[in-house]
Amino acid sequence: MSGRVERLVRLVNHTVLWVTRHWLALVNTAMALVLLGALLAPVLMLQGYTRAGGLLYRAYTPLCHQLPERSFFIGGPKLVYSLDELNAALGSVTPLRYVGNPELGYKVAFCERDVAIYAGWLVGGLLFGLLRRRARPLRWQVALLMSAPMAVDGLAQLVGLAESNWERRTLTGLLFALAVIWFVYPLLERGMREAASTALGTLEDGGVADR
Repeated sequence: MSGRVERLVRLVNHTVLWVTRHWLALVNTAMALVLLGALLAPVLMLQGYTRAGGLLYRAYTPLCHQLPERSFFIGGPKLVYSLDELNAALGSVTPLRYVGNPELGYKVAFCERDVAIYAGWLVGGLLFGLLRRRARPLRWQVALLMSAPMAVDGLAQLVGLAESNWERRTLTGLLFALAVIWFVYPLLERGMREAASTALGTLEDGGVADR
């Protein structure tokens, strides 16, 4: 093996080893930043930084429908508004991309359910970090059962059988996030340990292991 190829192999294995040891911190940091950005959008609007706030709303558009009647509001008299309340306050039909105003407050860049999902994902990830050595994956049947309420609630609203509310959206989003965490993360942790063992073995064979 040439010196250049050997250095490349060592670099790849060191990178794999680092990622496998820090994957949870990377994911938790990403979740925190995404959630923080969604909460920062209305704060910027309230502080008068409307251009920066508008950019954040647009950046989050591919991730969420952002319907105002299904979003939390910050800086106003109410945390949530129905579509009828928004229409009455504005004196017209509320635009789909309406973000708010100084009187009503400004909506979070995620809908209520997505706020619950990302917040639950972050909190669940932090808890998993404390219990990762003892954590066992949920049975898939349990994970499916915990995810089902969100699917039922969303489908019932979509076809017009029932109108959801912010409490149900929040609760079902949290259940879904926790189901994903406790089903996927223990399996991912196991895979990361196996990858770390392989990378470490390769480095040790080359006499370059870092302990």
